[in-house]
Amino acid sequence: MAFTGRPATAATGAVREVRDFLLEHGQDYTGAVAGFGWPELDEFNFATEWFDVVAGEHPDRAAVTIVSDDLSTQSWSYGDLSRRSDQVARWLRSQGIGAGDHVIVMLNNTIELWELLLGLLKIRAVAIPTSTLLSANDLAYRTEHGEARAVVAPTNLRNRLDGLPKSILRIGVGEGTPSGWISMADSHHAPASYLPSAPTKASDLSLLYFTSGTTARPKLVAHTQVSYPVGHLSTMWWLGVRPGDVHLNISSPGWGKHAWSNFFSPFLAQATVFVFNYERFDAGTLMQVMDAHDVTTFCAPPTVWRMLIQADLTGLSKPPRELLGAGEPLNPEVITQVRKAWGATIRDGFGQTEMTCCIGNSPGQLVKDGSMGRPMPGYPVVLLDPATGEPSPDEGEICLDLSQPILGLMSGYRNDPEMTAEACRNGFYHTGDIASCDADGYLTYIGRADDVFKASDYKISPFELESILLEHPYVTEVAIVPSPDPLRAAVPKAFICLVQDAAARQQEAAREIFTHAQERLSGYQRVRIVEFVTELPKTISGKIRRVELREREAQRVAQQVPDNQFLESDFR
Repeated sequence: MAFTGRPATAATGAVREVRDFLLEHGQDYTGAVAGFGWPELDEFNFATEWFDVVAGEHPDRAAVTIVSDDLSTQSWSYGDLSRRSDQVARWLRSQGIGAGDHVIVMLNNTIELWELLLGLLKIRAVAIPTSTLLSANDLAYRTEHGEARAVVAPTNLRNRLDGLPKSILRIGVGEGTPSGWISMADSHHAPASYLPSAPTKASDLSLLYFTSGTTARPKLVAHTQVSYPVGHLSTMWWLGVRPGDVHLNISSPGWGKHAWSNFFSPFLAQATVFVFNYERFDAGTLMQVMDAHDVTTFCAPPTVWRMLIQADLTGLSKPPRELLGAGEPLNPEVITQVRKAWGATIRDGFGQTEMTCCIGNSPGQLVKDGSMGRPMPGYPVVLLDPATGEPSPDEGEICLDLSQPILGLMSGYRNDPEMTAEACRNGFYHTGDIASCDADGYLTYIGRADDVFKASDYKISPFELESILLEHPYVTEVAIVPSPDPLRAAVPKAFICLVQDAAARQQEAAREIFTHAQERLSGYQRVRIVEFVTELPKTISGKIRRVELREREAQRVAQQVPDNQFLESDFR
């Protein structure tokens, strides 16, 4: 019998109408922004009213393709995943998990991740996607504060779950089910059909995400059944992903960006999610895999782009149509080198765990190197002066005007009304990120409000200085922080990771890096101190914890502790 999927509903039609409008205006920024309106939904279930409907229309189209480290390939169609997630939904219900239950999903990029997320959506349970890199303490914190009923994890991570309360249901993925656990493999014996027990309210909780916590304990971001599932229409449009595309996004499960580009956006576009599970990054092998599988749209974090340009980019004979960068702003030097080799421009975008893509360089538009683009359709972005809270046309904090509907914004921070009120004070959602705006409406990222500092009464953007230093061939990673100074209040200090060849020649490297900076930065921006380190402190999601470096430097200066650092004045 042919696979039929599920019939479309009125909600399906409303989402499809807006989706098709965006596809029709794929390269028309002005028309897309002017004519866009979020669909009005009282009820909606992404799994049953979108994915299953698409599966009925395109049952044989690849939904997820996974290439393993040995280059073996497995692919699952929309029809496969629709049927399989029905099974998972039935099995979860048989295990006592139902609507409103919170489930930590701590899985790698294996097919069980997609099966489980769709299954949880179908039974109206709440997924808490979580990185497999979490320590036992971090997992315990998330289990308690996320009010988790169950944890799904690879069986080889069993020790991480030992300290959790006995009441937490443990579901294992992989070989060797530990004592007291149940195996997700048992779900293959469940009936292969699922009928929803009730409609899904659009306002119901769907996802909980712990932020990466660059400055404090992670916050718990709450998303509804529409804020990510439908809100990612803006992300789909920024990515430029179309029906039938093969979309590769390099991102680890457990973080918002994985949901952005490895789940909701490509499925909204009726495209294929493509995953390469390499154990160790190799630029040449990645390009070989992209060529072999005809990847059409490619999104990667700045770290991957910086590693790619160290390789021979001509190794990719069929560059993807769309190239994207996200996570942190891209440096102009990276964009220039890729454009030269592949004839396409990496387009930057901006968003947060709390929202979908709200700013980006959209397909077919002029890309100004260094700019992260313009507001996405459906996002009323304004810049506010951080000191006065008043609109600022040239520079300020990136905020969203809450007097207009913003479907892609979180419902709030879970169980923290004070933090939610602070983030949404005075009628605006405050991102905490600072940007400048030019006459054409293009926004350029300056930095986190907490990271920007003053030196000699001049405002310093760490990102701007880091971009310059990253152009030097000796520098692999860098973080700029203020070093307390009695005369200037603070001076820029660079913590730098060197390429292997330069690590043994630190004095020479310091001299060259200072010269490089002096030639490219204004006098007030000049880096005055350099300290070489083997690694930078980062969050578990890979973001640099400048706050930790700031605190370390302030303590060093206060205690007058000598350090293995170089001063610009030493080389005059």
